[in-house]
Amino acid sequence: MKLAFLTILATAVSAATRFNGLNYNPKRPDGTCPILSDVKLDFSNLQPYTDTVRIYSVKDCNQGEPVLRAAEGTNWKIYLGMWVEGNDASYEADKAEIIRLSSVFDLKKNVKAIVVGSEAIYRKQQTSSQIADKVKDMKSVLAGLGLSSIPVTAAETWPFYDQILINAVDFIMVHIFPFWEGFEVSASNDVIFNHIYDLKKIANGKSIVVGETGWPTDGDNYQNSVPSIQNSLEYMSKFICRSISEKQDYLWFAAMDTPWASTNNASNVEQNWGILKSDYKTPKYSGDTWFNCN
Repeated sequence: MKLAFLTILATAVSAATRFNGLNYNPKRPDGTCPILSDVKLDFSNLQPYTDTVRIYSVKDCNQGEPVLRAAEGTNWKIYLGMWVEGNDASYEADKAEIIRLSSVFDLKKNVKAIVVGSEAIYRKQQTSSQIADKVKDMKSVLAGLGLSSIPVTAAETWPFYDQILINAVDFIMVHIFPFWEGFEVSASNDVIFNHIYDLKKIANGKSIVVGETGWPTDGDNYQNSVPSIQNSLEYMSKFICRSISEKQDYLWFAAMDTPWASTNNASNVEQNWGILKSDYKTPKYSGDTWFNCN
């Protein structure tokens, strides 16, 4: 009886700190490409927190194969990303790799969706019409492979998700960062949900997944946004508990800190968004329960 009680208690504690999903880049801390054992270790370290990750490209570092191999035979779900830049070379490379991977894996078992691009419109590398055409192209590719049950979306920041893109995707994947809008953390929960509500008004009934949101734990301030462990935890707790209450799906940014990432940005925070530290195993926040929405 005592053992059973402890098991129930441990399950309750771990369940209090569960994310719907995490954004994950399997590159190693020094920026080198991962091998299968690396990804398996990452999944083991992330398993207490989620069973779903999103990667940004299947071809970059050839990461699609080890990620899918690590997920094979498990309950892990993967959002497979396709990187899109100013020309179509990276998109075409990712498309060819997804076609190849479909001959190696049963993608229906572990792939939750295909994500075309990540903020390519925001970066002014593509128009919404160009991304919409790529979404339609991937739907056609998947249908030809007998994989039409896998949904296709595009990831974009909230001001750039227009009707052209909404009409093309199976569901909306939107990036929203109150930090990058310069808000104090105390105001940021209302900020993100107001953006979600505005998007719902034009979504034509399509579901919305917040593809990226988070709060950095270190770096320089951005206007009124202050990176810190405490502020990150406050934003996390309020956002996730409200998401649970409102049945809002999301992917938290990010799985682990990225010491290999460029620090050449407005507030020097790019490396510091992870829930795990730069060793890819040590939790950044203290205790077992980072938020409890009961």
